Amino acid sequence: MQYTIRNVPGSLDAELRRRAQEQGKSLNDVAIEALARGAGVKGERIRKRDLRFMAGTWQEDPAFDEAIAAQDKVDEDLWR
Repeated sequence: MQYTIRNVPGSLDAELRRRAQEQGKSLNDVAIEALARGAGVKGERIRKRDLRFMAGTWQEDPAFDEAIAAQDKVDEDLWR
């Protein structure tokens, strides 16, 4: 659902923007959370962005393993 909200007071706008920046969230996400709290709406899951979509997608790559293994070798001259 999409809304357009007009005549947002400057103090509310400033606070929502401050919270969004502080929490590293979009203004839209912070505004929706504030509306939900104000309306007493609970139980709806807030969408979070994560990397779960990548879980289980690893593919073996011998060239990659070889490159990583080279990084694990200790250069004795640098440790002196």
